[in-house]
Amino acid sequence: MAIRTAPAGEFDARRRTVSAGLRDRKLDALLVWLSPNLRYLSGFTGSNGALLVLPGRGDLFTDPRYDIQAAQETTCQVHIGKGPLVDAVLSAIRRLGVRRIGYEPARMTCDVFESLKSHLPMKSSLVPVRGWIEEMRMVKSPGELDLIRRSVQTNSRAFERTVGRAKPGMSESDLAAELEYRMRRLGAEKPSFDTIVAGGARSALPHAQPTAARIAAGDLVVVDMGAFQEGYASDMTRMLFLGRAVPRLKQMYAAVLEAQLAAIDAVRPGVKAHAVDRAARRVLERHHLGREFVHSTGHGLGLEIHEPPRVGKKEKTMLEKGMTITIEPGVYLEGLGGIRLEDTVVVTGNGCEVLTPTSKALRTL
Repeated sequence: MAIRTAPAGEFDARRRTVSAGLRDRKLDALLVWLSPNLRYLSGFTGSNGALLVLPGRGDLFTDPRYDIQAAQETTCQVHIGKGPLVDAVLSAIRRLGVRRIGYEPARMTCDVFESLKSHLPMKSSLVPVRGWIEEMRMVKSPGELDLIRRSVQTNSRAFERTVGRAKPGMSESDLAAELEYRMRRLGAEKPSFDTIVAGGARSALPHAQPTAARIAAGDLVVVDMGAFQEGYASDMTRMLFLGRAVPRLKQMYAAVLEAQLAAIDAVRPGVKAHAVDRAARRVLERHHLGREFVHSTGHGLGLEIHEPPRVGKKEKTMLEKGMTITIEPGVYLEGLGGIRLEDTVVVTGNGCEVLTPTSKALRTL
């Protein structure tokens, strides 16, 4: 079944924006190989595709498996290739007389690039284009924000329906599998990343993979999870404690929560992303936990779980209304455990809205 993630006119408008920007970039066309950028510009969700955006038109190339689906999902001119997509794209370049063709180095494999380059017409050339579509994607449309809200809600409901099942003796892998099962039952296509569940001392690993290790009474457990729903991601981290938390962990938790709230309070239009990161770090430094905060405060999300802007020490991107970012400070002490709190937020006209509805209170089970 075809999936449409925005009104057809929204995809058309995005391609018109790209078409209008070609001249300033001294390009005749932009070639977008299979990636979230292709979906963003065309609406096509298949697993094999390329898009050639030219002045006043967009040509989508795919294979016979997606003949019906492509016609349902996109208003582009659809070309069904019987062989490699590279051949279909090259044929169109020759037919249309396209010379300077922008391509995205970070989104195209070396194999595809070499195949295109070695068979281009004599007067045609490939010109690297970096970050153009990603910059467009940073500010979400109202339709995109609705989809992100739905993904966030699904993710939080899956957490609430699962967390009561966590108990001593349950493995990290079993708890992660239950979380992913619940999110799928609630409408998600898949997790937006490999669900993180780590108990005890393993919670000090920021990106721990769930294992067969059993969570035990007295364990601190980190749960970092997200859902892809209708193509858009959510992201949330919450902490569980099996028993009664010791004073040291309670102090750490209070410090991380204070840092997260300070960072959220700093989010508003016109603020540079590094200022949000600094707000969180200052709090943790006051609590003598600055060195234990080893990653950035957050990241953008949308069609990808990690996309610009990054909310880090050196990130100079100016926040704008409609940007969706995570706020997720954390501290990690080897041998004791780690604590991270994460919400998905959207920048509004005068601040931000926290989309994540799940309580940030330390959940004791």
